[in-house]
Amino acid sequence: MPNTHPTEGELAILRVLWAHRAPMTVREVHAELSRGKDTAYTTVLKMLTIMADKGLVQRDESERSHTYLPVHAEPVVQGSLLRDLMRKAFSGSALTLVQRAIDDDVASPEELDEIARLIVRAKAKRKG
Repeated sequence: MPNTHPTEGELAILRVLWAHRAPMTVREVHAELSRGKDTAYTTVLKMLTIMADKGLVQRDESERSHTYLPVHAEPVVQGSLLRDLMRKAFSGSALTLVQRAIDDDVASPEELDEIARLIVRAKAKRKG
């Protein structure tokens, strides 16, 4: 994962690329983003150019319309962002992060049940 984390706008573009799972042109990315928010084509083009320079996306220039693919899978980016957030806001403590999410009613009852199942699986995995 590069040292530079994606901005909120870059994450929106990455979500489109991750969901599509195939190379996309600027026009295609723009069309997807414009469904939820009015976004200028030139803005998407500029952002994808910056993202390519940052190493967040890979640009294929072999065709007339350049296409873009994310360099890293969604879980890799999420993990990097989470580690950074945990270090900055929670002194590196996963426990404090989870406590805050639970104490602030961020997680639904269904999510709490799934978190409990994940904890059981993680413990079993670590035991061997």
